[in-house]
Amino acid sequence: MVYRFLFLLLLTCTFLNSYGQLQPVGEWREHLEFQPAARVTLSEDKIWVASKFGVYGVTKADNVIERYSKVNGLNDAGVSTIRYNTTTDQLLIAYNNSNLDVLYRNDIINIPYILRSSVNGDKRINDITFINDKAYLSTGLGVIVVDLKKYEISNTFYIGNNGGQVKVNGFAADGSRFFAATDEGIKVANQNAANLADYRNWSLLPNGLPAGAVQKVMVADNKIYAQVGNRLYLLNGSIWSVIYDDGYRWENVNATGNDILICEENFNWGARRVVVFNASTNTASQIIQNNNETQFPYQAIKSGSEVFIADFGKGLIRVNGSSFSTISINSPFGPLDGEMLFADNTLFVGGGSINEAWNYRFNFTGFFTYKNDVWTNYSRPAIPWMDTIQDIITIAVDPRDKKVYAGSFRGGLVEFESPTKYKIYKQGTAIGETIGDQGSYRVGGLAFDADNNLWISNFGAPNNFVVKKADGTWKQLRVPFVLIDNMVGGIVIDDYNQKWIQVPQGNGVYVFNHGTSIDNTADDRWKWFRVGKGNGNLPGNLVNAIIKDKDGFIWFGTDKGIGIVQCPGEVFAATACETFQPVVQFDNFAGLLFQDEEVRALAVDGANRKWVGTRNGVWLISPDGEKVIKRFTAQNSPLLSNEIIRIAVDPVSGEVFFSTFNGICSYRSTATEGTEKNEEILVFPNPVPSGYSGQIAIRGLANNSFVKITELNGRLVFQTRALGGQAVWNGNDYKGNRVSSGVYFVLITDETGQEKARTKIVFVK
Repeated sequence: MVYRFLFLLLLTCTFLNSYGQLQPVGEWREHLEFQPAARVTLSEDKIWVASKFGVYGVTKADNVIERYSKVNGLNDAGVSTIRYNTTTDQLLIAYNNSNLDVLYRNDIINIPYILRSSVNGDKRINDITFINDKAYLSTGLGVIVVDLKKYEISNTFYIGNNGGQVKVNGFAADGSRFFAATDEGIKVANQNAANLADYRNWSLLPNGLPAGAVQKVMVADNKIYAQVGNRLYLLNGSIWSVIYDDGYRWENVNATGNDILICEENFNWGARRVVVFNASTNTASQIIQNNNETQFPYQAIKSGSEVFIADFGKGLIRVNGSSFSTISINSPFGPLDGEMLFADNTLFVGGGSINEAWNYRFNFTGFFTYKNDVWTNYSRPAIPWMDTIQDIITIAVDPRDKKVYAGSFRGGLVEFESPTKYKIYKQGTAIGETIGDQGSYRVGGLAFDADNNLWISNFGAPNNFVVKKADGTWKQLRVPFVLIDNMVGGIVIDDYNQKWIQVPQGNGVYVFNHGTSIDNTADDRWKWFRVGKGNGNLPGNLVNAIIKDKDGFIWFGTDKGIGIVQCPGEVFAATACETFQPVVQFDNFAGLLFQDEEVRALAVDGANRKWVGTRNGVWLISPDGEKVIKRFTAQNSPLLSNEIIRIAVDPVSGEVFFSTFNGICSYRSTATEGTEKNEEILVFPNPVPSGYSGQIAIRGLANNSFVKITELNGRLVFQTRALGGQAVWNGNDYKGNRVSSGVYFVLITDETGQEKARTKIVFVK
């Protein structure tokens, strides 16, 4: 079966990604890493570029960009390669998992047969070659032929020794013969052979080639060339001979017309460049090397006098003679594993990561902000001093002066005001060195308390809990429990100014109350929450997430579900308060909340509902945790991956951000943060256009206001209660009928029924 996605959504999603527009309730957006460009191909009027998680097209005439991802129509994430067929005007998009999409005009057609095949082996699509309306896919199994008219697999060539599987790296044809570059060498067959699926019709063509794998075979100037390692070979009759060898390490080789473009670097990790090899003269006709304009050339293609480079650092680069122009797409770097939080109407994201054993990964991507639809990256090489700041996994913002504190899991604590105004706390400061890891200063968690003191988890240090007090002085503390490596992680502070501290690697949670004074440690109190009654009664000892909700309750996301502490003020009482697991109703079944499900992320929205991230997607549950409201998976929604890393909710817009294994995406939800009184009431869309079937949002309301929609004569059409500071309406009356064209009053009342504000909605049909 072929799956078509009628791409009318493209205009909608292009609208959603344009700056300054309000995102409708229920819509999704992507925030993917488009900057590192890995593949490039050309159509008549566009340059097509693949990044790791999506594809974008750039018009040749005026550099207008269209972004494509799983959020707005693609059927997968994780692009392995792309290629445009100028004969059929189709763009093929291959994914790492062997799924295949075809973009044709306003359709996206999915060809999932390779992905769904029960055949074992390496099904990854390494390269794509077109011959008329057929696509020849070079895969880890062999060569798979796709009929681009019928959108189906028409043949498979298993051409390994004795008919087995063999990794095919490239494919070419000269009009009479097929050539396959495999891990066993170059294999050749008569193009008109009766049964090309029979491996006996294929034979090795080794003369002049070294034994072993061949990385590429291609046609240029009607001649056959092969790449073996860092050399280019030319076929003369049945003999191969070296035609080009420049002593560099080759990253990618790509043929186009009479040219072969080689992206390469020298062996000493120095200069990177693009060589344009002219097949007519068998010489290098152009060398593109400009360290200011290119960074990591990954693949290149030529059209006329212009060279288009997919650069892993800079994005798409257009080169014409000595003229360079870079097409950059505003986006964050990478899938981001670090903490996500909102402060001062800005999303902050740590760009670092750690593994499950809480070891650093030498990630230098710094941290990121997202405000007014613009991502800003704070990392090297733009900020040279961040060369020593690896794996920023936690962030806190000072509520007084908006200074950003970024915790590195190797490079200490950064106090950041601007790229030129900063401080780094590590050696010679209160931030201690990790025991057994010289030169490592690990910060595992940060949080400001109600008195503006910054609390710091100093993972692995002798004094592993540190506070930078509001007056700028420091105090070092030591967790009084004996635990290998002095492990401490994320911090949440409750309404009693108590610190709830994640203890990594399945060791539960610490609770700390500093008593009357930070400096007076005599009245400090500590408690260790673990599994079992009397020990805190956690559902599981592996605690991945801790949050405080709007009732002041503490929620834990563990490897065995969710636990809640509803009486945090009594955790040190004689009859200590402990964790409990609520019973949830879902699909006519009742059970403990996420029992035996690993909860990896938690967030609270403006209506005190909880967003729950797992390895199997995302849930939205009621404030008390007893009802499932929504569930999103990668299969039933544009969610990029079922592997959820972090969740953050924009309190103003209600947009929910999901950091996943395949990048960041967001969903415009129904709840926003309410205020004590109604502010400027915003209705969108307004006017409601003809044909619009989405939710209508009414924002800027006081907490839990009542909203009534009436006709001008006062007849009630609809009423609801706000979710935090926002109410939503689907545009239908109580009978489910769409309301007529015209003007409608929106009346906002408090719990006594007293009207507090009003506005209007206009419907156009």
